[in-house]
Amino acid sequence: MGRWKAARMLAGRIVAGCLCALLAGACSRGAPPSAAAVGVGAAVKPGTYRVVLQIPGGDLPFGLDLSREDSAWVGYLVNGAERVKLSEVAVDGAHLEIKMPGYENRLTADAEGDLLRGEVVLDKLGGKDQHIPVVAQFDQHYRFFPQSAGEFPNVAGRYAVTFTDDEGRTEAAVGEFTQSNDIVSGTFLTDTGDHRFLAGQVHDGDLYLSTFDGAHVFLYKAKISGPDAALIGDYWSGTSYHERWSAKRDAHAALPDAYSLTKLRSGVKGFEFAFPDVAGTPVTSKDAKFRNKVLVVALAGSWCPNCHDEAAFLAPFYREYRAKGLEIVSLMFEHFGDFDRAAAATERFRQHYGIEYTTLIAGISDKDEAAKKLPMLERVYAFPTTIFIDRRGRVRKIHTGYSGPATGDHYRQFVDEFKRTIDQLLAET
Repeated sequence: MGRWKAARMLAGRIVAGCLCALLAGACSRGAPPSAAAVGVGAAVKPGTYRVVLQIPGGDLPFGLDLSREDSAWVGYLVNGAERVKLSEVAVDGAHLEIKMPGYENRLTADAEGDLLRGEVVLDKLGGKDQHIPVVAQFDQHYRFFPQSAGEFPNVAGRYAVTFTDDEGRTEAAVGEFTQSNDIVSGTFLTDTGDHRFLAGQVHDGDLYLSTFDGAHVFLYKAKISGPDAALIGDYWSGTSYHERWSAKRDAHAALPDAYSLTKLRSGVKGFEFAFPDVAGTPVTSKDAKFRNKVLVVALAGSWCPNCHDEAAFLAPFYREYRAKGLEIVSLMFEHFGDFDRAAAATERFRQHYGIEYTTLIAGISDKDEAAKKLPMLERVYAFPTTIFIDRRGRVRKIHTGYSGPATGDHYRQFVDEFKRTIDQLLAET
């Protein structure tokens, strides 16, 4: 017998022996693993999930509803009263992929029985993406704790809040909360924008709040103490940012006037810009399109949740008012220095909100860099910043930050003030 034939016969006997050993081992150890354990036959289920992001501060929960509508998968992120619709949901058997609406962020997971395991990827400046482990449990509806009993400390009301970062810098805020039994909802207002919809519970003398809205990954924990329910605790954002925070009840707590924070440089009256649109076509403030028009310029970015709130308001407002002589320009400061990537992120933002006004690619999402691009401003304090310009090209007002729908009456007051300002400027000749 030749060497090659002998070798082939030996290899055959080895393979056969291995197969027999595997089969025998399976029989001798009992039944093979279940389909769920190995993922065979597993599938993503429609229904409600309690989702947990695992960040350094602990488990950050939120709700996720998945369903099929007109043969397509859709979802909703649930944070108290907020339901963020997810239109880009792809399910392939046991695999789930969700693109967050208007963002570059995404969630991917695989089904293991009633569990989904995977990660959320947050797109960050300079390509420093954050990868956050995620676990979701099917048919669980609670936020932090399945049951709470006894008397619940009442944190409903208005608070004066101080956030202190790990280097000792402080930021003032206003907290506003409502409560029913142990269930708490509310938000924090700051001079750069609100923390959007927060949901949580009081449990064993502590307050827990969280949100994941496609961009914000915010977790708050605090001890509740004293007859006025003073609060002191920790706040985490994403995979690395941490602050301490404290809060005392104060029915008169307030922030600085949002129209007083961003100013033109001394002697400057107008506001000029020259940037490309998403197609690369140069657009300037001197173009005929803007001549003799009331102009609103918004400094924004598709990564910025408060800018999303503003766009959701501006898009329909523009459709209503453009025939009256209003133009809106959004100067987009994106996470990418690469024009094509920035334009793609902006186009995604435009499509999500049905934006018909002008959006220009202005630079990267750094406030100091933005200030260099816009030297008529003393500084860029926040995204968004909204600039009101009259028909003669004069800056009349500058609004810093944004108080969105999560802030209730504050949002309604902003909308009313915005409309009054535009009506007044349109009435001028």
